[in-house]
Amino acid sequence: MYHGRSTGKGPSTPTQIYQQPPRLLIVHIALPSWADICSNLCEALQNFFCLACSLMGPSRMSLFSLYMVQNQHECILPFVQVKGNFARLQACISELRTLQKEGCFRPHSTSLQLAVEDGLQQFKQYTRHVATGAALSYTSLEITVLTSQPGKEVVKQLEEGLKDTDLVRVRRLQVVEITEGVLECMDSVSPVEEPSSDESSVLGTDIDLQTIDNDVVSMEIFFKAWLHNSGTDQEHIHLLLPSRCFSNISRSGDDSMCLKCDLQERLLSPSLLPGTADGSLRMDDPKGDFSTLYQMASQSSASCYKLRVIKALNSSGICESLTYGLPFILRPTSCWQLDWDELETNQQHFHALCHSLLKREWLLLAKGEPLSGGHSLRTPASTFYVIVPSRSPTLLVKAVATRELLLPSPFPPLPEDPTDVSLKTVERVLDSLELEPTYNPLQAWSHLYSHLSNTLTKLQGRIQPSLESRALRKAGQLQTNRVRATVAPLPMIPTPGRAPKMPADSKPSSEVFFWPSKEKEVEEQKGEEYPSGP
Repeated sequence: MYHGRSTGKGPSTPTQIYQQPPRLLIVHIALPSWADICSNLCEALQNFFCLACSLMGPSRMSLFSLYMVQNQHECILPFVQVKGNFARLQACISELRTLQKEGCFRPHSTSLQLAVEDGLQQFKQYTRHVATGAALSYTSLEITVLTSQPGKEVVKQLEEGLKDTDLVRVRRLQVVEITEGVLECMDSVSPVEEPSSDESSVLGTDIDLQTIDNDVVSMEIFFKAWLHNSGTDQEHIHLLLPSRCFSNISRSGDDSMCLKCDLQERLLSPSLLPGTADGSLRMDDPKGDFSTLYQMASQSSASCYKLRVIKALNSSGICESLTYGLPFILRPTSCWQLDWDELETNQQHFHALCHSLLKREWLLLAKGEPLSGGHSLRTPASTFYVIVPSRSPTLLVKAVATRELLLPSPFPPLPEDPTDVSLKTVERVLDSLELEPTYNPLQAWSHLYSHLSNTLTKLQGRIQPSLESRALRKAGQLQTNRVRATVAPLPMIPTPGRAPKMPADSKPSSEVFFWPSKEKEVEEQKGEEYPSGP
């Protein structure tokens, strides 16, 4: 897989931490499958962009473009900056909803290939026409093809069609097959069969294949992965463990066992979203605890942020009231700058650590080591963390209170014998509750999407698309005044025996600009739970 390398020099900036590469989404769904997929896809896109456009702080997404491939390829949305363009993104989603859902046609075999080439050309010309002197934090493009056709066939089609195309500017090319079946894991990746050496060398990049269900939750989770910091230029964290009896393991300069890890958010902080219930409390303010681990780990380019393990704890040896802030996930690093042997050894040791901690029923207590920023007479404050294993190859990291932060809280012993009347009354109340074995966040709605959509609408105004760009497709008609790209697109393949024509009579559309989010029953999802203390 080709990994785009940053051309910038010097320490990373906060903008570089979060900003993902530009993304081109190609919807490759033919009739009649589009009728079953359209609603779920549009709702998932709307929910995702509500979050992406509302998150405070540096923009996590840079550019976004969308193409539709049915009987031919069409640019529904040229490349636009995501942040500050919620109205245009919503107009694009509305445009998707109006596309033809019934009928049949014979798609051209080269339409998908032309969509990839056209989108890549648009990206190259967009970056070429940006303001002179502007610093580009993105040099490569990620392309995702959503398809209803068998994924492996689409991969082979792309390999054959793009073998003569220059894909140096493509950071990743991904095919996502939308299926009706129930998957064991919603975000699991099913790699395609390895292409022959000739195909791989000609194409110059691998094509990832992933499968997701045709439901709003599955698609929403897939799009949310775009908000993760997935950069592979450098590992994020060095987890240091005492190593008195190991000889052939990766060591740090102080003779400690060093596991190189990447850091990933477990959830979005409510304080990064406007108007949330606990936003005024700012418990997870990006300038506070959030920066001590995630931002500091990502901002360092000269040296990695270090977590030094100082003690082991019993899994039941910490009270949950002592943890604070947002949890984070540690995974074995996928940094491309490490050689394969080091990556493999590092991953094996990481997995062994997870197994050993689970077997011993231990947690780890670690101390964050501030980044060296020159000589200073002041001793910086340290943050302590508890590291929790799981039955997946990940470790959960949570900040834990120190003596300076602790407030007195009396905990008198619970009386052993409550009165019979009170006990019976409370037990009747508890018996009326529905008992669930685990908490499933996918079944809890806070109406956040509709709140964010309304907030963004008030901020940016309700922009009505032109009648031409909102014209409905009808049998025997081809919409010609679709939103145009900012640069000249590649020639489209003409549809045989069909000439484009405008609707004879145009009337104002009564279509609602925003669709309310549907609260559908979602599938029960069972995930590995991290152990928790009392």
